[in-house]
Amino acid sequence: MAALRALVVGIAIVAAAAHYWVAGGTATKGPVTYVFGDSMSDVGNNNYFQLSLARSNYPWYGIDYPNGVATGRFTNGRTIGDYMAAKFGIPPPPPFLSLSLADDDFLAGVNFASGGAGILNETGVYFVEYFSFDEQISCFETVKRAMIAKIGKEAAEETVNAAMFQIGSNDYINNFLQPFMADGTTYTHDQFIRLLVATLDRQLKRLYGLGARKVAFNGLPPLGCIPSQRVKSATGECIAQVNSYAVQFNAAAKKLLDGMNAKLPGAQMALADCYSVVKELIDHPQRNGFTTSDTSCCGVDTKVGGLCLPDSTPCRDRKAYVFWDAYHTSDAANRVIADRLWAGMTTASAPTPAPRAGAPGPVAVPAPSPSRA
Repeated sequence: MAALRALVVGIAIVAAAAHYWVAGGTATKGPVTYVFGDSMSDVGNNNYFQLSLARSNYPWYGIDYPNGVATGRFTNGRTIGDYMAAKFGIPPPPPFLSLSLADDDFLAGVNFASGGAGILNETGVYFVEYFSFDEQISCFETVKRAMIAKIGKEAAEETVNAAMFQIGSNDYINNFLQPFMADGTTYTHDQFIRLLVATLDRQLKRLYGLGARKVAFNGLPPLGCIPSQRVKSATGECIAQVNSYAVQFNAAAKKLLDGMNAKLPGAQMALADCYSVVKELIDHPQRNGFTTSDTSCCGVDTKVGGLCLPDSTPCRDRKAYVFWDAYHTSDAANRVIADRLWAGMTTASAPTPAPRAGAPGPVAVPAPSPSRA
């Protein structure tokens, strides 16, 4: 966690030394944050894809979100990213596709995550419409151009350089482990890891070229222990081989990030150890305030799609379950995961400066154009 701790300390110092301006000219303290990833981080982008098969804008999703609203988050309440944003003292960045010409939220951060996405463009292709990681980067490129048009190149570059980039991915559940996807039969696992790392290397360099310097890359959790995988085990236990895939990928990703830090001036890229944090909740649920970690609250482990559809019957005590549906952790688990990740990156405190005199007010933002994968 040392590299991640250093990254967050740097962001805390930057955040304390700057103010980011949003609607009404109000200064808000905290780092500008850009979120990329899959359904664990999606906060509503896929709602805007009418043909997408990876959507959660219906009950029972959002039952524990404020006002019980299904926002497109793939859980019963808040995501890990929502809880992390609160710890940084900022609101969760809005979904890219929710922003219009009248929005000023581009300046304070954007969420580009899209359910079904992975590092590889072919990952999740059967969901029909979604943003792949490459497309998410293209969306960020659009935001960067809009920022330059609004606040000038120097200010935009400074903002992006200081921003936190949170990145997640999962090319196993929606690709390698699916029998109908070609990658699982075309490549050995070692070859697949090399493909993932080579692709991620290109993507991170592209983000770096666009100004990204501070990157927190979420490591894979113990995928062999999620409900949709456990049901494939004769004993209902975690699938060790799938967990080993996650461990191997995380090690390769960390090596890549360390190499980028050594080669790219100003780069601060770190791996967030989600594997150990989530594995602890699964192995010792009672110790962590839960009763059940081997099945989902919605009881949809064996259902096609594994989502908590309106005809599902959620458990009574939703706070007692680590998993909400067959793939995604519950609101209660997300809170604990965020707490543990945050505790692993002790931040340095810095004095809060007074608002800068004569700081620029808000300007209009061009409306983004949705694309189809």
